Amino acid sequence: MATTIANPNANAAETWARRIWLDLQPTPGRLSASLRILLASLLTLIFLLVWQIPALSIPLYFVFIIGRDSPSVSLRSGVLTLLTLAAGVAAELSLVALSDNSPVARVLGVAVVSFLGGMLVLAASVPTLGSTWGLIFCTLISTWERHVSENTLVKGSLWLLAGASVAVGCAIAVEYVFGARHPARALIEERRNRWRALVAMFTLYAQGAEPEVLQQAVLRVARLAVAGQSEMQRLYNAIVDRNLDFGSLPIGARVRITMLAELMDVSAAFGSQTPIADDPKIQHRCAQIATECDALLHDEVPQHEDYMAPGMETNLTLLDRVEGNLHVIASMPHDFSPERDRELVALPTNKVPLLIPGAFKDPNTWAFGLKISLCATLCYIVYWAVDWPGISTSVITVLVAGLATTGAIKQKFAFRLAGALIGGLILGLGCTAFLFPEMDSITSLVVLVAIVAFGSAWIGGGRQFSYVGLQIIFSFYLVAFEDFQAPTQLAPARDRLIGILLALGVMWIVFDTMWPVRTVTAMRRALASILRSDAELFRTELTSIPHEELIRQTDVLRDRIGKTMAAIRSMNDAVEYEFGLDRQKHMDTAVHILRSALTAVALLWNELAVLHKEEDADFLVQSSLRDLRRKLSDRLDQLAASVVEESAVSAGQVACEADAEILGNPRYGEYARHVIARYEELQSTLAGLESAR
Repeated sequence: MATTIANPNANAAETWARRIWLDLQPTPGRLSASLRILLASLLTLIFLLVWQIPALSIPLYFVFIIGRDSPSVSLRSGVLTLLTLAAGVAAELSLVALSDNSPVARVLGVAVVSFLGGMLVLAASVPTLGSTWGLIFCTLISTWERHVSENTLVKGSLWLLAGASVAVGCAIAVEYVFGARHPARALIEERRNRWRALVAMFTLYAQGAEPEVLQQAVLRVARLAVAGQSEMQRLYNAIVDRNLDFGSLPIGARVRITMLAELMDVSAAFGSQTPIADDPKIQHRCAQIATECDALLHDEVPQHEDYMAPGMETNLTLLDRVEGNLHVIASMPHDFSPERDRELVALPTNKVPLLIPGAFKDPNTWAFGLKISLCATLCYIVYWAVDWPGISTSVITVLVAGLATTGAIKQKFAFRLAGALIGGLILGLGCTAFLFPEMDSITSLVVLVAIVAFGSAWIGGGRQFSYVGLQIIFSFYLVAFEDFQAPTQLAPARDRLIGILLALGVMWIVFDTMWPVRTVTAMRRALASILRSDAELFRTELTSIPHEELIRQTDVLRDRIGKTMAAIRSMNDAVEYEFGLDRQKHMDTAVHILRSALTAVALLWNELAVLHKEEDADFLVQSSLRDLRRKLSDRLDQLAASVVEESAVSAGQVACEADAEILGNPRYGEYARHVIARYEELQSTLAGLESAR
């Protein structure tokens, strides 16, 4: 990640060892989730073996990709997965029937389905639907190259659907029996744990504590920082999916989770690089930070206004960045009253469309689909051209591991390779050569799968290396399980591992060499989309549509922005996998993009806090405020264009002489001043982004 939580004096090996160690530490909910995955995996394995359902590897892997945010999320995710699987089987059988199993039709089918699947990864609010559909279709269509009866191949397709149904059913049943019962209470405690850790650490710095005393407080913050936002987002999703009571959660809970996680990252980095604070100025600043964190811990409105607002500075210290993040959090509207708008706290899932509006019009969606299609088609052609069907796992790997940016693809490439070597080479081939010949009962097989599944689930529960855990189990299942009978030869396992490596090579050529998209470029596009969404919000408020329709449209924008903000933070973690002379420059640019996005989100939420209140309907029709929104929408569109084109940000102002009366108005003045202040901070931050190039 861009903000490395490590000792700056340590070498690379020590830094990575510390990061791996921190990522494997227990975090809230990690053991429970790992045990639930373990139980679902064992139940699936036993049912598949008892009912003699072939093709164990893919159904067993599906246990790991079913959503576990809540039992109802698991049910919805499972149903969507089964429908997607059925669509994949239907597409495969329809293509074969209509084309009379033509080889050309099969190749075209792989190209078209993988293209559409790749587009759905970016265009759907549930990205796994596209990859799952493409995965099943490409897996099954390849079987029609074999010289076996049509009846056998059709049965194989239906068996795969049956096996996946068993896996999904087991995962859903386990979640309903053992899933979280009080996610809102758990989320509130997660947030407070982080605020307590920050208060404790910065209080010790303010007191000039000795390094030995500080170490434990810094380590606590570092562990919570490494845990990231995934568990808090999971609990949030459980709340919105089940429409539960959200307790004392403030409005804008989703984006606040991202903001708090970023604050933890920067604070942990400050702690790891500051063994002691003996400067009175630093001690005073740390005391002020501790006071603000304590106020947020007790759901109080922060009062300190002297923090450095995000601006054009490019050489910020870590303490500057801590204060900047707190400033953004303090800029969010603070409404902790019981009467606050429920939907401003957590947007119900049923109000989020399955397809992201406008995604299919985005050229980047089409480009990503073409890249995935090219990779899958090349792998399909290669393994049949060389008459080596054993490496068909290459196509599966493309559909599972495909990503959009160069930094992300390098990160996933490294993690995929590590997972393939551990899960496929060491565990898969190792078990095939040394353990399976000695195993003569289902008990020994269950114990083996339990060990590998739990270890993979535990690794998959981390923030930085979770993808390694998923790829370990995926590669292990592909290499070690072809049928419900124990493998007797090493060649099939070897071939599947080579197929995985082939796919990684093809994806590296296509994504990184032929058609690269740098991570900071993708982050710029994501930031521009947030700015355009902000502009769209202001333009929507200028229309004369009914209030309910206005809220519906802005809810869609709000959900999109919240998810985009989380994606920007994830991409910020991937930037360090960009290699080359300008790597540090990319990492610095990513930090500025993240700061700009957080500031843009604060601007949005100040507007939403007013928009949702029907008693504030006059704010939407007041002429001077409408002029202000019109100016803001135009300026935000210009800023979005500047971000994408990497051009200088113009210093346009939104205030004018006519606004003087509004700024002093007892009803509208505070709102207008906040909006203008948030915009000016955003403009200043974006100017700092371009000056850092």
